[in-house]
Amino acid sequence: MQTEISADVAADAGQNLWPACLDVLAQELPQQQFNTWIKPLTARVAADQSKLTLFVGNRFKLDWIRAQYGARIAGILESLHGQRVDVELALAPRATPVKPTIPEFPSPAEVAPTAPPAEPMAAPAPDEEASASGAFRSRLNGALTFDTLVEGSANRMARAAALHVAGAPGQLYNPLFIYGGVGLGKTHLMHAVGNQLVQARPGAKVLYIHAEQFVSDVVKAYQRKTFDQFKDRYHSLDLLLIDDVQFFANKDRTQEEFFNAFEALLAKKSHIVMTSDTYPKGLANIHERLVSRFDSGLTVAIEPPELEMRVAILINKARVEGTEMPEEVAFFVAKNVRSNVRELEGALRKILAYSRFNQKEISIQLAREALRDLLSIQNRQISVENIQKTVADYYKIKVADMYSKKRPASIARPRQIAMYLAKELTQKSLPEIGELFGGRDHTTVLHAVRKISAERQQLTELNQQLHVLEQTLKG
Repeated sequence: MQTEISADVAADAGQNLWPACLDVLAQELPQQQFNTWIKPLTARVAADQSKLTLFVGNRFKLDWIRAQYGARIAGILESLHGQRVDVELALAPRATPVKPTIPEFPSPAEVAPTAPPAEPMAAPAPDEEASASGAFRSRLNGALTFDTLVEGSANRMARAAALHVAGAPGQLYNPLFIYGGVGLGKTHLMHAVGNQLVQARPGAKVLYIHAEQFVSDVVKAYQRKTFDQFKDRYHSLDLLLIDDVQFFANKDRTQEEFFNAFEALLAKKSHIVMTSDTYPKGLANIHERLVSRFDSGLTVAIEPPELEMRVAILINKARVEGTEMPEEVAFFVAKNVRSNVRELEGALRKILAYSRFNQKEISIQLAREALRDLLSIQNRQISVENIQKTVADYYKIKVADMYSKKRPASIARPRQIAMYLAKELTQKSLPEIGELFGGRDHTTVLHAVRKISAERQQLTELNQQLHVLEQTLKG
């Protein structure tokens, strides 16, 4: 009887092995890559779980998956199973063919060694924008709405502005320029604007596009001599949502065509929403006349989410996955994953995959086991003392100046930068940081953190300095 139970457990574990691996890959890979290459695969796990066979639709895909993803799949399986799992790729039997996911990008997506930047939805080619029925293709991800966006102090202003645009496009805040680091929710906000407008006005022509796709469209218009169609497409929109405009850098003809589209849309009271990794005047190698247009409406920043917001995001996203995450587990994860929403989602997927495979309830201990690689990196703990020394060396002041009461700008500025980095890179509280800076009050630390955080978004030189310091400290 005991043997039968063990066999059943082993069978269940075998069934869970590939789904758990899929969860990890979905988090690691851009959505289009995952949907094109990984999602269509079917798997067969050996009874003893020593071997996993993946069935692929054709020889080209088999060779590509083996070369690009084989080693990573094997590594994930070994991590999940606790021992080596041999991975074999085979052509799917003709009687039961594997139906591949057809990429919506043109055929180069299948043969190029690298995929374009990830987008929430795969983008069709320009000449495919109109469906067979004549309906306009917006490329909007219907799951990204205002309802599914967790609000906090980090994104409150940007969300309020986006809501206003969605409710009254073409009026105030045109253009709306949203900037911030990777994975903070800029793209989510843009899709939310588009989805709300389409819901209110089903006939509205709304287009979400990544800046690199716009570049590609310009190139194709030149190659095919189809600039009339290009202009008809872009100049006729009611709402243009364009992601990561920093990719226009050094592309003069693209910038010219975007300027023309920009002017045409504003003239007809259409709305433009853009995102970037920096504020307009911080954009490098973008024409001044274009930068001035970017800055002519409303510019808002999205900050990294605070602790409470990170907890809420984890709990909400776990519910979307059909799982209840205990609040104490969410706090544990949120304290250890601080940078952005994307990393939070990645941590959540790892926990869910680990829980599913091991058939264990979610707990702090399980989260600790699932995130052991992440935690081990963080345990090479960056100390406040190391931050103080690194910053002092960089700005050529004495380490003792970090604790002193001296207040000249040459000392006070590096001290504020060190306080900011201490808050960003360690788990220390504001009072703890203040104590390590000569017994300063926590309000002094908070002022320094807010000041440097705000200036980082506005001063390119400061942002570069902070980047160098962060890389130095992280090793």
